[in-house]
Amino acid sequence: MADTTASSSAANCVEKLKSYVKTQKGIILATEILLSLIILICYAASLYGGYSAVAICEMIFSMIFFGIFMMELDKQILVVNWLWTDLFRAGVGALLYIITSLICVIGGAGDGARIAGGVFGLIAGLLFAYDTYTIYMQIKSSRQHNPAPTHDSV
Repeated sequence: MADTTASSSAANCVEKLKSYVKTQKGIILATEILLSLIILICYAASLYGGYSAVAICEMIFSMIFFGIFMMELDKQILVVNWLWTDLFRAGVGALLYIITSLICVIGGAGDGARIAGGVFGLIAGLLFAYDTYTIYMQIKSSRQHNPAPTHDSV
């Protein structure tokens, strides 16, 4: 007999993927993964391949967070504060991409792949900075609270 539970769980995962990619956070994370892959290819083709470590790390971290948020594991694993962890990931990614990309664009004379990786890295740095801003605004809106009541009968 055929096992129908395996195919239904795979279909459920594909449905979660399709629905998550349509959200704002899903689009941002998918774009971060795609840009990191493009940057990785550019840096790997350049004469100085050492800058590809930033692209590899940020692509892997974005893939991990994409999987966690897509499967809604952030609602099941409550030990980690996922908003602050994602804020830290995006902030560090923005800083690293902007710094390494400026170094590659400024010092990449004669190496077209390095300059292309630097330009894509600047775009990725801006995307990671936008992601940091959206996460910060989400944290800020979740921390809104009502002021404590004051008694004027003194």
